[in-house]
Amino acid sequence: MFVAAGDPVGGGFIADLARPGGNITGLTTEASREIQAKNLALLKEVVPRLSRVGLLGQVLSQDAFAALEVGARKLNVALEVVDIRSPDDFEGAFATMVGKRVGAVLVGGGPLPYMRRQQIAELALKHRLPAIQVLKEFAEAGLLMTYGPNLPDLYRRAATYVAKILGGAKPGDLPVQLPDKYEFVINLKTAKALGLTVPPPLLATADEVIE
Repeated sequence: MFVAAGDPVGGGFIADLARPGGNITGLTTEASREIQAKNLALLKEVVPRLSRVGLLGQVLSQDAFAALEVGARKLNVALEVVDIRSPDDFEGAFATMVGKRVGAVLVGGGPLPYMRRQQIAELALKHRLPAIQVLKEFAEAGLLMTYGPNLPDLYRRAATYVAKILGGAKPGDLPVQLPDKYEFVINLKTAKALGLTVPPPLLATADEVIE
C-alpha cells in the first residue's frame, strides 16, 4: 500500500485509479490535474507582471502538464522546464532559470526536491525568485507559498484502508483515494525578503501564514 504517491498510474504502479488491480492501492497526492495550473495562477496574483516561469523538475503526469500549459497560455506566461536528476543539479538549474529570465518558479514533486527543499528555498531567495510547491513543508523551509493536499489528512485516511486490507479486502479492488482536504500556506517572511507585497484578499484566504 502506498500513501502520498505523486502519480501512481504514470509511474506504472497501477493500471487505473478506480480499479488499481494487482496487489496494491493507496492514496495519491495527484489531487487534480489542474493543481499546478492553480499554483501558477497564485504566483501571478503575487507577481502580476509575471511573464516567464521556470518549472523545476518535471515530475508531473502528462495530463497535469497539459493542464499547466493551458493555464500558462491563459495567463500569458511562458514555461521553461529545467530538469534535475541529482543533488548536484540544483545550483545549475537555478543558474539556467536566471539565464532564461524567469520571474518565478514552480517546484515539481518527487523525492529529490522534497529532500532538498531547504536548498531550493535558499537558492530561490538568493536569486530573488518567488517559488511555490504543493506541499506545506516547502513553505516551512522558506518557499514563498504552497498550495496542495494536506498530508496528515492523507495518512489518517490511510488507516481505514489498512483496516480493510487486514479484514480481507483485496488491495487491487480498492480505488485509489484522492485528496479531499487542501491547504494554502504563505511565508510572509520570505515575501518581505523578496520585496513582495501579498495582496490582502489573497492573504486572507491562506490557511496558515508564516511570519
